[in-house]
Amino acid sequence: MPKVTEEHRIARRAQIVAAARSCVLEQGFHKTTMADVIAASELSAGAVYGYFKSKEEIVAAIAEEALSAVDELFEKVLVTDGPVHPAMVLERVLNHIAEIADRPGGDVTRIGVQAWAEALRNPVVMEIAGGKYRMLRTRFTEVARRAQSDGTIDAGVDPEHVAQVLFGFVPGFILQRLIIGDVSPETYTAGLRAILR
Repeated sequence: MPKVTEEHRIARRAQIVAAARSCVLEQGFHKTTMADVIAASELSAGAVYGYFKSKEEIVAAIAEEALSAVDELFEKVLVTDGPVHPAMVLERVLNHIAEIADRPGGDVTRIGVQAWAEALRNPVVMEIAGGKYRMLRTRFTEVARRAQSDGTIDAGVDPEHVAQVLFGFVPGFILQRLIIGDVSPETYTAGLRAILR
């Protein structure tokens, strides 16, 4: 039997995640089953379960895929020279979220909103979502610390409190973008800057 390459494993996993994303976008998180994901992936049940033991693990993979690029964005921002302002970083994060949402294969922000609702009913999803969101909020804490050292925000404020507020803007942006549709990263952060003056 030929040995399966790492590239093949990565491609198979991506195929399953794409199938799951499609099912969740079409049917909603709650109604999507592992059987739906298996059928959409066009793989055997054994192949799918070889990568993911549950729907929750697939949701974690979808979130990881979306957030890993956001994490790279923070890395780039934090290594740049010159002052870093949290509103500028938030605008870049929101632009990135909008870009991810517009990619072929479906708007992952819709899946994120569904996962938030599911987290209230499902402790496994709550744990997964909590871990991912804590990681994102930690990145905003790093931004706040950098902004304090640059002198762009008050050094007397707890950077974790700043991060709580910055993180809170993200779901607000996503919900308005999905439901009302008239918000962009530029308009959202322009409003934020106006409030902070």
